[in-house]
Amino acid sequence: MVVARSAFTVTFPARFHLVLAMNPCPCGRGGQATLPGAPSCVCTPVQRRRYLSRISGPLLDRIDLRVTLVPPTLADLEFGATDAEPTAAVAARVLEARDRAGRRLAGTPWRVNADVPGPVVRRRFGLDAEAAAPLDHAVSRGLVSARGADRVVRVAWTVADLAGRDRPSRSDVGSALAHRDSGSAWAA
Repeated sequence: MVVARSAFTVTFPARFHLVLAMNPCPCGRGGQATLPGAPSCVCTPVQRRRYLSRISGPLLDRIDLRVTLVPPTLADLEFGATDAEPTAAVAARVLEARDRAGRRLAGTPWRVNADVPGPVVRRRFGLDAEAAAPLDHAVSRGLVSARGADRVVRVAWTVADLAGRDRPSRSDVGSALAHRDSGSAWAA
């Protein structure tokens, strides 16, 4: 882990995944429609905005994936009612994706896309113009910072690796952008 300040940079021997969770609003129901008779969200838009602003922009900028979860329905909870992909299939796809990234990063000190520093991402693993179009649009509108753009490119490479593609497509970049802000529709 590297901590950089204006006067110095310090490297600490640490690797970790930070997982954060929070309610969508102070009451926890986030304005979602609920079942008849169940309590619904009582928060105003101002209260929701104030609640979400408790996390600073610089911290949010360092979070690669943001996922909004919705409560499961009774049908979701019933045994066998789901058509979810089996864990073994997902695990196999993840291993293939890690292998693909490992082959691409062979001869470098990095083994996974998340480890590649921003300057190297831009120089060696940049996107072609077509794939980069949604990201260029987001950056030009001020919706994604330079640091965030590097993170989007890393996630787009991971999405491409999971799909078995040699390079990220426009759709992969759209998926990476959508995972930065799960409330928006970026895919174009």
